[in-house]
Formats: sequence, structure tokens, C-alpha cells
Amino acid sequence: MFCSASDPVALEQAACLLRQGGLIAFPTETYYGLGVDPFNVKALERLFQVKQRQPNKPVLVLVAGQAQVAELVAEVPTILARLMTTFWPGPLTLVFPGRALLPLLLTGGTGNIGIRHSPHPLAACLLSAFGGPITATSANRSGLPPATTAAAIQESLGSEVDLILDGGTTPGGTGSTLVGCDKDQRLYCLRAGQVSFTEILQVV
Repeated sequence: MFCSASDPVALEQAACLLRQGGLIAFPTETYYGLGVDPFNVKALERLFQVKQRQPNKPVLVLVAGQAQVAELVAEVPTILARLMTTFWPGPLTLVFPGRALLPLLLTGGTGNIGIRHSPHPLAACLLSAFGGPITATSANRSGLPPATTAAAIQESLGSEVDLILDGGTTPGGTGSTLVGCDKDQRLYCLRAGQVSFTEILQVV
């Protein structure tokens, strides 16, 4: 089902579906994402089934701000706190040690969790309506190109998604940069993206 992402009623409907274990698609600053409640194991299982994703591949999560990070992580290394302050909201996904209560599917069994604060206004409105973190893995079957339009999601995933929030065409291009740190707080880049790793290193 298509709904305009700018419609407050549609946003509340999407939030309601998430609370009920539903699966939705919504726009971000890069591609459309697939959203479920990251603490709902059955919803995560459905997400993996729809994407045909291997269970050892973690799923990143969007937050409304730094305050929500505490719901997901065991600790916030100082160096990552600095990057949050500098680059969030923005296309930078940071990898933290996850809380022990997180579902294994969410972390891919790694014990870590990737988190981003999206600058997309409609993603922000959705997070506000839901009141908690939401998964944002790309809206596509694993191995296929990520979707930049609601129509592309409808064509590829169809009725397997409960609701598609249509926010127009997203920018696409490279995805978010994925960065973590080791126990000595040395940064490493897991995936190059819109924020250059050189720029990140200059900040720290």
C-alpha cells in the first residue's frame, strides 16, 4: 500500500504497523529502507525472509538522536561520541558494542550494532511517530540494487511490505559510510560511503 510520507495520518499508520510487528518501507538520505521494530524478533525474521538475507549479516538501525543510542548499546566509546557530535545527523553509520538484550538477527551474531541518525526529514518524522529506533536496511532483495523510489519497491517486493511511504526519489549514489573502533579506540572503515574516511580521521 502506498501512502505519502508527508501525510501525518500515514506516518501514524506506519508507526502503528511497526508496533504490531509490521514491515514498512520509507525514504532516507540515500536509499529507501525497510523498517521494523528492532526489538521484535518475529518482525526481524520476516524482514530477513523478505530480503532473502543471510542471518549472519547485521541490520543497521536509525535513531532520532543520541539519546536513543543508549537503548541499543552497551557503551559509547569516546571516539564514537565525538563522531556522533560532528557528523550526525548525516550519512555516517557507527558500529557500537550492542546491549546483551539485542536479538541475534539484529547483530548478525557479532554482538555489535550499526546505528545512524538520518538527516532525512521524513525519516525523522517516522522515528518521532514511532518513538524508538527503527531498522533501515536497504529496500531490496539481497544482492540486487537498492531502491530509490516507492514504485521500485512495489515492483520488487509488492505485497510483502505492509506499507510504502512514498517520499519521492531519494538521492541514491553511495550509501552511508560505516565506521567502528577497536578496544584501543582506533577507528576502522567497514564500508566507504558519502563521508570520506579521511575527513573522519581529521576530526579525531
